[in-house]
Amino acid sequence: MGYMKNKRPSLQDVADLVGITKMTVSRFLRNPDQVSESLRGKIANAVEDLGYIPNKAPDILSNATSHAIGVLLPSLTNQVFAEVIRGIEAVTDRHGYQTMLAHYGYRAEKEEERLTSLLSYNIDGVILAERTHTERTLRMLKTAGIPVVEIMDSISPCLDMAVGINNYEASRQMTEAMIARGCRKVIYLGARQDERTIIRLKGYEQAMLDAKLTPRNLMTQESSSYSLGAQLLQECREKYPDADGLFCTNDDLAIGAIFECQRLGIKVPTDLAISGFHGHDVGQVMTPKLASILTPRDQMGRKAAEVLLARMRGEKLAHKQFDVGFKLLTGESI
Repeated sequence: MGYMKNKRPSLQDVADLVGITKMTVSRFLRNPDQVSESLRGKIANAVEDLGYIPNKAPDILSNATSHAIGVLLPSLTNQVFAEVIRGIEAVTDRHGYQTMLAHYGYRAEKEEERLTSLLSYNIDGVILAERTHTERTLRMLKTAGIPVVEIMDSISPCLDMAVGINNYEASRQMTEAMIARGCRKVIYLGARQDERTIIRLKGYEQAMLDAKLTPRNLMTQESSSYSLGAQLLQECREKYPDADGLFCTNDDLAIGAIFECQRLGIKVPTDLAISGFHGHDVGQVMTPKLASILTPRDQMGRKAAEVLLARMRGEKLAHKQFDVGFKLLTGESI
């Protein structure tokens, strides 16, 4: 006995609510202009209230399973997610499930759009990478009644289930390691300002305050890249000329900052200690070897898919949140 999808509101339900025929609703969904203006608003409201999801599969299949799961990611250029997908597909392939990927550039409204589209294909479960969702996204997920796994963080409150790491604790420990190496003026560099960047900032601040030091940061809305890391290093030198350490929200920024130091003749870690987050391969083969937090992305993807498939089969799980752990790599850059 598998996971029972909620019965999705049908065209008939929308028609009944407005007191019109199914045909009229169908016409409205295809082209709203074909329906009188007074009806348009009523139908739109009914669709919204019921959380009706247009169906791309024929009606006869609407309660069948699609044998597909949706995966919504904030970014496709970010290497972290590429490895998570590999982990997910290692499990879904084995169980004969198709993955449908969509990305939304860290914007909750875009996530809502992408989710609407995925749900219209009758997916059986969904993996999300953020915790910030629009009201409508939450309503659609409730209406669809399918299992949801949120990945990347194991601590933040989740809708259904979560698989990830403790970002706060990882950042706190890395900042502590930098302080233990003699840093007193560590600056936190953040990009995107997505929720994980903010959680990591809080972990960093905690470690600084515990050591009676002043937390300071440099944040930007731009998306991470090596060149942004180089640019932030320059900005940091202007804003905080006394900095003796940089804790970067990810490896891209940290590596860009180290390359810029090398160009400017700043010695890492003698003049400036620099650490990243995620432990990408490139950081482990460069000189100096990058201090970073190794996050098991592949394992996170696998675990997320396993948990999702178990819930789709209707199994009860002992936990809602699964922590896949992290490893502190002190490298040579702090």
